[in-house]
Amino acid sequence: MQISDITKAEADEILARSESHFFDFKSKRIAPAKLSRALSALGNAEGGEIYVGIEDSSVIGQRWDGFPIPEDANAIIAVLQDLFPNGETYSYSFLKCSGYPGLVLSCEVFKNQFIWKDTQGDIYLRRGAQSLKQDTFEKQERLRLNKGISSYEDSKVDMTISELSSSDAFTAFYEVIVPRAEPNAWLRKQKVIRDDQATVAGLILFSDEPQAVLPKAAIKISRYRTSDEPTRATLEGQPSTIEGCAVVLIKDAVDKIVETVERIPVMKDSGLKSVQYPRNAIHEIITNAIIHRDYSVNDDVHVRIFDNRIEIYSPGPLPAHVTVENILDERFARNQKIVRLTNKFPDAPNKDVGEGLNTAFEAMRELQLKDPVVVQINNGVLVTLKHEKLAEPEQAIISYLRDNDEVNNSKARAVTFIGSENKVKNIFRKMMTAGILERIPGRSQAKTGYTKGPNFPDA
Repeated sequence: MQISDITKAEADEILARSESHFFDFKSKRIAPAKLSRALSALGNAEGGEIYVGIEDSSVIGQRWDGFPIPEDANAIIAVLQDLFPNGETYSYSFLKCSGYPGLVLSCEVFKNQFIWKDTQGDIYLRRGAQSLKQDTFEKQERLRLNKGISSYEDSKVDMTISELSSSDAFTAFYEVIVPRAEPNAWLRKQKVIRDDQATVAGLILFSDEPQAVLPKAAIKISRYRTSDEPTRATLEGQPSTIEGCAVVLIKDAVDKIVETVERIPVMKDSGLKSVQYPRNAIHEIITNAIIHRDYSVNDDVHVRIFDNRIEIYSPGPLPAHVTVENILDERFARNQKIVRLTNKFPDAPNKDVGEGLNTAFEAMRELQLKDPVVVQINNGVLVTLKHEKLAEPEQAIISYLRDNDEVNNSKARAVTFIGSENKVKNIFRKMMTAGILERIPGRSQAKTGYTKGPNFPDA
């Protein structure tokens, strides 16, 4: 196993951390079975780190008390490698610091889509700084839903197949089905019917009013006349409730949000103007909120419109291995049937399956607005669109050169979010004329680079 040398400053930084939802200390004397509970808990939650060989903060004196030699950790490692193998989910290494005694076993756990058991076959879940046993069917089913192993979209609801197949929403959809099939047979084939009852997926997609059966499947839109935290005093009128099947819900919600936003005035050089957000950014985030939400969570999608931002909250945590850090690159559909069948509608709201959030980021950048902010909060996902301008291209290039020796066209396009090489070339010319940049001499055109000029700002 790898042994990594770290500095005393790095070791002290580890020791200064507090045990939390993502972080734990364990003594080198811990029983492998007890350690397996903690690793099961982290693996079943959002991941985290455990350092074995560090006493907790209540211990007086030397806390870093590692294994004298790697072989002394063999009993622990044997259990870990058997239950939690080294790979894409679990990673192990020893940490060595010349200022502290022994080797600390570092166990890193990444968010994943599996359920992990301890040495006794029990399932634990990390909550705060605790490992909580998931010892009931309800707790384990909630874990499976959060992981995306099972989906609430397959649950039956109080609607018969004949009620669903005769709805206006399904009738309109049925007209464009290719190849055509008998309605009830088609619904059964698509697995949105179980025992002649509609499933949540069938209800959300094809019922004229899903909220009559599943009340918390609507979108609530609230307008607050403030840029600060919302209060009852700053709430404008009553929140709007948008209902209907998924496709109608998305279209009507986007229309309502855009209409509301366009009434928000902002001061420009030429006077008061309407706030502008890219419609397709709003559309993509609302689409994601509807088709990827967890319908087992008893809550609506909430949209809060402020003077300087839009917040869109979707019930249910990010599923499986998806995190706020990798959300633009990873793909995992909690509601696979809803996602797939929504894409079959005429003018489907999710035309480019899996690209919705990327499209929202690109749309914000085209208007020179800051990227959407994605956070996981209160058992849901909150996306915030801020009405804040990106730094001017020149300022973004200057900031880059404060930390780097040179910049080229490719790097400048990355930091300014400008797609055109020629636009960046024109910016470079202006900055050279002003003495802010200098072209690096002696390079071919293909390797052109720029560095700080005599008038480069000091701060």
